[in-house]
Amino acid sequence: MQEISQEILSGFRQMTWLEAVAVLFGVLSVLCSRQNSVWVYPTGLISTGIYTYMLGQQHFRLYAEAALNAYYFIMSVYGWYNWARKDASHHSIGITRVNKRELGTAVGIAVIGWGVIYLLLHRFSNSDVPMLDAFVSAMACSGMWLLAKRKVENWIFLNISNFVAVPLLFYKHLALTALLTIFLFIVAVTGYFHWLKLYRQQLNEKEA
Repeated sequence: MQEISQEILSGFRQMTWLEAVAVLFGVLSVLCSRQNSVWVYPTGLISTGIYTYMLGQQHFRLYAEAALNAYYFIMSVYGWYNWARKDASHHSIGITRVNKRELGTAVGIAVIGWGVIYLLLHRFSNSDVPMLDAFVSAMACSGMWLLAKRKVENWIFLNISNFVAVPLLFYKHLALTALLTIFLFIVAVTGYFHWLKLYRQQLNEKEA
């Protein structure tokens, strides 16, 4: 516990204003996501844009997570469009559950992505944590794809990614970002059950 406390203090001392801004907008983004608000995307664009630049720097060498944030940035644009569009009744697209095909696609993105990203990091980069970096990124890619499609199960994939990312971020002396990820983990647990509640409310409204 003392080592963790020292790591947190060290991380705060090394924190830059750029990381602070990224964390702030990351917090706002996940809170908007939990509330099923389209503002998850404009706030997320700011956070992911900063992290894409920052994590790819030589000091951190978290290349997969930098690429992941670039992917987040692109998926945020797609998700913003998808959440904002209307159905035939001029209603916003609602929360849904994954079907077997979508679940298979999400698992495929995670498994294949893990292998591909690991090989790229292992062979073509100087990353010192290719296995964990690749796993975190691949699981998050699946979760972000499901989030863009407004699927309840996005929270499960994102939380697996968050759980593994925490020790990795502490190891890289990104204490504030690690604390943000712990916060994201907690919010994602509550977000999963909140979205389930909203999904059931939608079903009841359609049946009424």
